[in-house]
Amino acid sequence: MRTNVLMVCLGNICRSPLAEGILKSKVDPERVFVDSAGTAGYHINNPPDPRSIEVAKKYGVDIAEQRCRQFNIQDFDLFDVIYAMDKENYYNIIKLSSSAADRSKVHLLLGEIDGSANEVPDPYYGGVEGFEHVFQMIANACEQIAKRL
Repeated sequence: MRTNVLMVCLGNICRSPLAEGILKSKVDPERVFVDSAGTAGYHINNPPDPRSIEVAKKYGVDIAEQRCRQFNIQDFDLFDVIYAMDKENYYNIIKLSSSAADRSKVHLLLGEIDGSANEVPDPYYGGVEGFEHVFQMIANACEQIAKRL
């Protein structure tokens, strides 16, 4: 049975595209489908931020062909697990849920490392080093997720 995983941040141009690309690089695509979305619709159909594309490329992960989309309530039916990058997006997703089953699918990404409520910071307004830091955080979480899938 295939597991469907959704990575979610605010605009779907920085963190969640990285998370999608990194997890895809660590799992068997026959067994795990990975996608990403944003809770806001600012960048629909745009490619990821060039800094996310660049840091991913540095580590052999190609996210250049991804296109941004907005999270919608149908995603609760389509995905088995939904990972939010931070608490704000976690709560935005939860607000759209209609059942306990929907809510049980939603988790903070970094909770997969140590069960904590730590957040992946938004690197959008910072420099390239912020994208490097975020890449490493996401890669560590995705490594744990891949081991369990």
